[in-house]
Amino acid sequence: MDVERGMLRALEQARRAAEIGEVPVGAVVFADDVLVAQAHNQTELLNDVSAHAEMLCLTAAAHAIGAKYLRECTLFVTLEPCVMCAGALKWAQIGTVVYAASDPKAGFSTLAPASKIFHPHTRVVAGVLKEQAAALISEFFKNRRR
Repeated sequence: MDVERGMLRALEQARRAAEIGEVPVGAVVFADDVLVAQAHNQTELLNDVSAHAEMLCLTAAAHAIGAKYLRECTLFVTLEPCVMCAGALKWAQIGTVVYAASDPKAGFSTLAPASKIFHPHTRVVAGVLKEQAAALISEFFKNRRR
């Protein structure tokens, strides 16, 4: 799976979130090279603090492949997962997590390195298209402050 292609799909989801006033975070899950789930933040829409892109994507992926463990799957997400999402990804035993921009305020790495947070077999790749993802988030909050 080409990591840039996967992240571009996640960025599409992030843009959809921004269009409806949600923090622009998008996520997609691929099983091999097949897209099995896609989501964006919906915390405002659903009035649910747990409706992060990663959480919604995990649920959709589990339903799509018919299994709770996603060992053969790759999650692409535009922002470093928070601790809640990282915990869910650990329990799902996701095969690979690829994220774009770091989150120095709420990302999992503020607490511990990936090796302490995720399942031991989960591979983590950071910084793919990070400038594009960071620009989306910056622009969203800049506009919100106006």
